[in-house]
Amino acid sequence: MKPSTGYEKAGPVVTVIGTRPEIIKFAPVAKACVASGVSHEMVHTGQHYSYEMDCRIFEDLDLPVPRHNLKIGSGSHAEETAKALVGLEKLFEDLEPALVLVLGDTNSTLAGALAASKLHIPVGHIEAGLRSFDREMPEEKNRVLTDHLSDILFAPTETSAKNLAREGISPRRILITGNTIVDAVGLGLHLLEVKAKEKTRLDVIPDEKFMLLTLHREENVDREDTLRKIMSGVSLASAKVGMNVVFPAHPRTLRRIKQYDIHIPDSIHLTEPKGYLEFLRLERDADVILTDSGGVQEEACILGVPCVTLRRSTERPETIAVGANRLAGLESREIVMGVETMISTSLGWQNPFGDGKAGNRIVDAIVQNGWSNTT
Repeated sequence: MKPSTGYEKAGPVVTVIGTRPEIIKFAPVAKACVASGVSHEMVHTGQHYSYEMDCRIFEDLDLPVPRHNLKIGSGSHAEETAKALVGLEKLFEDLEPALVLVLGDTNSTLAGALAASKLHIPVGHIEAGLRSFDREMPEEKNRVLTDHLSDILFAPTETSAKNLAREGISPRRILITGNTIVDAVGLGLHLLEVKAKEKTRLDVIPDEKFMLLTLHREENVDREDTLRKIMSGVSLASAKVGMNVVFPAHPRTLRRIKQYDIHIPDSIHLTEPKGYLEFLRLERDADVILTDSGGVQEEACILGVPCVTLRRSTERPETIAVGANRLAGLESREIVMGVETMISTSLGWQNPFGDGKAGNRIVDAIVQNGWSNTT
């Protein structure tokens, strides 16, 4: 698997993160690096720019806050990618990493892979091979480009590995590891148990049945007609099944709701964004989850909670194949039908994302290929 780039440096393995889901999914890899004695450095681009929220997630997962934060902030896709690219290039020149790890499909992911590749530094892509086959999604462009820039591709499932092979990527560069989100959910559930025993206070979870809603994708929230249809559908579904909705609103979504003057009924409870453990507890205890997030689709599937995806396509087809998820689209009527269907669905599907040891497999491969400098 090791590329013939001629690049040989004894620096650390450097992971690039830019968003909160990346922190969560990288946590098992960071912990496996520590356990294996692999020198590891985490770099935060600052694409998600709430320092308080990010620090809370690092604290929840018992991770050190990264020494390097580029603080690129929010902007257009070009602005975010360009700022991260410039900052990461300078940092990589200083750190001389043995390997750069990126995860998923964000602008920070693409910037990390491109900066490293231009400097002839080997690139590993965690969560490689995911495809929605919808090129209108900016994330689809990011993940495809990152895969083809990478030297080793950590595919979470057989489906994602087959996607890579169909695009001409050598099977020798592909390793099926499972998804690190399974590791992270297992860690989070354990920490929830510890906090429960310690009587550590978390935000109040409704005693009655409830639905959980997350909504953040620009194609959903930045178009007034689409956002209105989604909120109408969620409201109608809430009334139809007799369940209230807990809605930890993404700052971007909340801004648009206010800008478009969208009425939120009493059955939908808007809250501030949650820390990782609080949100995981909401996911675990919900009766149905409605989301446009790829990661939340995975977490719902792992936790055994029915999911309704508020999109027309998904790069997590495994969740649909096992019966854990339904693509509802964006029309109000379809959202109601999706909720009714998933409430009555049979539970007990098999988790398709692995056994919770993906972080160890990724680090083992890094060591075996000589990309690590042990501490």
